[in-house]
Amino acid sequence: MENPPQLTMGRLFSSWQADVPALLLVVLLGGLYGWGVLRLRRRGEAWPLARTVAFALFGLGTLVVATMSALAVYDRVLFWPAAVQNVLLDLIAPLGLALGDSLRLALRALPERAAARAQRTLTGRLVRLFTFPLVSTALVLTTELTIYFTPYFETALAHTWLHQLMYLQLLLAGSLFVLPVLTREEALPAWCTHPVRAALVFVDGIIDAVPGIVVMTHGTLIAGAWYLHHAPSWAPDVQHDQQLGGGAMVGIAELVALPFLLAILVQWARTERAETAALDRRLDTELVRATPAATSATEATATGGPELVRPWWETENSEVAQRIRGQR
Repeated sequence: MENPPQLTMGRLFSSWQADVPALLLVVLLGGLYGWGVLRLRRRGEAWPLARTVAFALFGLGTLVVATMSALAVYDRVLFWPAAVQNVLLDLIAPLGLALGDSLRLALRALPERAAARAQRTLTGRLVRLFTFPLVSTALVLTTELTIYFTPYFETALAHTWLHQLMYLQLLLAGSLFVLPVLTREEALPAWCTHPVRAALVFVDGIIDAVPGIVVMTHGTLIAGAWYLHHAPSWAPDVQHDQQLGGGAMVGIAELVALPFLLAILVQWARTERAETAALDRRLDTELVRATPAATSATEATATGGPELVRPWWETENSEVAQRIRGQR
């Protein structure tokens, strides 16, 4: 393996290399998403442009940057590009794919029978197990710690096929947590309301920083034999290189937690507005004003005096009645 030229700011943005498996995955995901959007449009249904942009730029774009940019060119001679590459794959790329609401698009675009099968799969026991918030968070943490603190990472640097498998593992592990949390489909247990999801995202942001902190403070070199052997003459000290990588992992993990949390809060607000609007429509249909004739009739009694009639919202136990009683 020939060492690449010294990494400069210019080469950081201009150095690229083709990664055929990653490129095929990007084309496949982009093609399926585009097919879903076109299918909805042919049926006269709209799909938000913002979601398509988020899927393409932050989802697929991050995959391209992680696997084909200077990060991939230099990941076998410097540790910090490999660390940034991995955190992009298990944090930012899944977030971009989730912001595109790809699960909801698939269920809306697929034929009825296929959509029903997909819905059953999403709500099946196996998928529920792996997407259960505590389980998926543990999988992400375990994946990262296994990569860095076992021979897995160093072996992957020496074997391209295993390196590609590691990419896919990171992407899948991150997606198991992010996609169910952000989708509007019922992919999580009923108790995972938006406040609970916001709390889970906050806790996940703290947990995601753990691997970076451990890498940054770990006294033993990670894949030390590999990087000591392949480090070019212009590279920084290998220990310093590892500290740079750990610091980058912590920084990116904390930065991505904020937009993730904001996405949950925006989704929460939209859901509340939609539920309020639906309830208001029910109020409009159920609150029927009494006509003057009806009013005079109800006021008449056998003795000629007024009859006191309790409003319906005081006697019924419907959701509408309960809301009106709570507002009075």
